[in-house]
Amino acid sequence: MDFVHTTLGQRVLFGSGKAAIHVAGEVRRLSAGRIMVVASSRHEHLAETVCRNLDVAHWFDQVVQHVPVETVAAARAAAADHGVDLLLSVGGGSAVGLAKAIALTTGLPIIAVPTTYAGSEATNVWGTAAQRTKTTGVDDRVLPASVVYDATLTLSLPAGLSVASGLNSLAHCIDSLWAPNADPINLALALEGARALTQALPRITRDPQSLEAREHALYACYLAAVAFGSAGSGLHHKICHVLGGMYNLPHAETHATVLPHVLAFNAPAVPELAARLAASLGRPAVAGDEPAESAVAALGSFRDAVDAPRRLADYGFSATDIPDAVDRIRQVAPPSNPRPVTADSLTALLTNALTGTAPAPHSRLGSRLN
Repeated sequence: MDFVHTTLGQRVLFGSGKAAIHVAGEVRRLSAGRIMVVASSRHEHLAETVCRNLDVAHWFDQVVQHVPVETVAAARAAAADHGVDLLLSVGGGSAVGLAKAIALTTGLPIIAVPTTYAGSEATNVWGTAAQRTKTTGVDDRVLPASVVYDATLTLSLPAGLSVASGLNSLAHCIDSLWAPNADPINLALALEGARALTQALPRITRDPQSLEAREHALYACYLAAVAFGSAGSGLHHKICHVLGGMYNLPHAETHATVLPHVLAFNAPAVPELAARLAASLGRPAVAGDEPAESAVAALGSFRDAVDAPRRLADYGFSATDIPDAVDRIRQVAPPSNPRPVTADSLTALLTNALTGTAPAPHSRLGSRLN
């Protein structure tokens, strides 16, 4: 083995029904006195529950997906006006994403309290949107100092949104297999995250009030995010960032829809990884099976079990959007992707994702690794 692995340092507190206690303890540990809560109005009641033991200096509820730069400017100004020395995000990826954007220029510490399975709380990746473009970067200033996981805060997340959010987390696992900085450590985290997600999400769809299933989903999303934070953005995330920034597509649903098509594209070039993924997804390859076909079939069976999103057309993407999207994606596609990313291959991939055509491994396409 020959690799360099970076482990991000943050404190993680896990316990159902303990968010308020854990957050108050972290506020004391960080010696904070002026707290700004970043939470959408939709999560106001959850934020109030989390903050019941705190004096809050300011509540900022202008939370928008993809983190528009105009919202970031307003939030930074609010933090300065109220003399804030700590940011507390309560909500999904949009809330923690906004807190990260504030921290990027202010250096303010963040306590993140997730209510979905987005995973942004465990990475040092930030992203903002302007002029139909989503810009991302890596900076240790945006890594939350503390993450407080409390599965009771996810019980109000409907089963359908839980599935989309969980598949976003599964995308972190799968992209980490071949992302630019993939290594054996984040591979282990990613495969365990995938295993736990494929067990937790079907249980949530059957019983949305299962606290045990919600706890396992949070555990899995944390592992997935840590793997992704180390491995970096692979082709899947580059595609979804372009689609989100250019067409304002919903974040989790876009990831959930695109994921099987990227897997079908890349898996034939990495048969050993495909075989390990298939096993983690609960459908190990048997003698004579192609590992890529096993992995794609395993993901397909799982998606069927949870009634996953299937068509980008359902979220406002159209065939006329594909050429511009292909041009933009080719500009940012990682050179290390297992297969060459061509205009034709991206057009086919996006067309299938648009229409919901079932993906199949593209064995005839070239590989960088074979």
